[in-house]
Amino acid sequence: MFRAKLFRTSRQPALMGAAFLAAVVLVAGAAKEAAQDIPRDELGAATVKHQIEVLDKLMPQKDLDQVPPGVDPIAWKALIPEGNAMTPERIALGKKLFFDKRLSADGTVSCATCHDITRGLTDQLPTSEGIRKQFGKRNAPTTFNVVLLHTLFLDGRSPNLDHQARQPILNPVEMGMPDGETALKAIKDDAEYQKMFKEAYGREMNFEDVGRAIAAFERTLVFLDSPFRRFLDGDENAISADAKAGWDLFNGKARCVSCHHMNPSNPLGTDNRFHNVGVSARHQDFEGLASEALKAMKEDASEQKLDELAVGTDMSELGRFMVTHNRSDIGSFRTLQLLNIGITQPYMHDGSMATLWDVMDHYNKGGEANPFLDGGMEPLDLTEKEIDQVVAFLFSMTDDRFKEENQRQFDEQKARAQKERPFRDNEMAARRTLGFEDRVKAESSIEKQEGAK
Repeated sequence: MFRAKLFRTSRQPALMGAAFLAAVVLVAGAAKEAAQDIPRDELGAATVKHQIEVLDKLMPQKDLDQVPPGVDPIAWKALIPEGNAMTPERIALGKKLFFDKRLSADGTVSCATCHDITRGLTDQLPTSEGIRKQFGKRNAPTTFNVVLLHTLFLDGRSPNLDHQARQPILNPVEMGMPDGETALKAIKDDAEYQKMFKEAYGREMNFEDVGRAIAAFERTLVFLDSPFRRFLDGDENAISADAKAGWDLFNGKARCVSCHHMNPSNPLGTDNRFHNVGVSARHQDFEGLASEALKAMKEDASEQKLDELAVGTDMSELGRFMVTHNRSDIGSFRTLQLLNIGITQPYMHDGSMATLWDVMDHYNKGGEANPFLDGGMEPLDLTEKEIDQVVAFLFSMTDDRFKEENQRQFDEQKARAQKERPFRDNEMAARRTLGFEDRVKAESSIEKQEGAK
């Protein structure tokens, strides 16, 4: 399997190009810009002009169609779909489309609205805002390293990036175009686009090529270089003593590695599978939602309807079940990648956790009890020091080009965690209270009250 050779180590040297090294030199300046007051549009994203300036400093244009530093060339070739080879023309077209708000129904939203380079290629909101001030039900996952994912969207409903890139344009909450032809009409008279499509794909403009071009650009967003990577390559001084202790806990007591596979052949830190870790169990009736979903999808089994239900309704909380209709997938979502996690907050599919301390508290108590909870979820009984160490390790996985932003986020999250820890439950973490006890007690109390009547 090609993935065994995906991530090169120091024993398989892949020298960084001069352009990449030049970009690293510009890291401090770009990170400072992102941290300061920067020009923003009506939805809060950095302006297109500013985002492109930052992106061009981080990723010099002349290198974008080459194999990213550190990735095995044979593996890279296998990741690129037939018919959409990486060419400068396709990448340039995709970049222009990625930032073009004309692809939204009211001209306010582009891909870059929710995937802002100054915000870790997310929007750093719990759930994302689309056209006409509508908010969806899911957190926007980062587009860092999406080329390495097996399926797209948090429920895996899209099989590849070329397909996924078209869906937000047609979603009524996100960009709101009623169909591909209408979306194409918004840019079809643009002479520059006509020329770029012809150069990129050798044919007239069409909606499928819109998706292909955006995907070609998104495949360039590879950000793998981090202190932790250097540590894996043998540099013992690349990460702190706390981060090293966190790495040991990650692979041991904290049990993170059960789902977040992290090794030289799998740099992302995800098993690319789907798990119910008990996030939305706090406030959702899974059984009732599943019945509603099956009824709705029986009435309309189209791909577009699935996309609407997954983004814009409470059925979003059903996760992978919306795709498979398998009872075992209720409330399950794809394991998120860990690279660059320090700058892609808030966390979980619904953005309900503001800090990595919140995430650790959630897992430490074994998640939220529900009938569909993944069998691997159990209390961990981590001490406060151990939680701090795992968090220190997680922050060591941010690309060096975002070093200052990563430190800023660490400081902000730590300060917030010192004031509030809404998901901490030491009684459950230590198994002095079991997850189902409160529910059983509540049901027993109701039964007694009804009996007394």
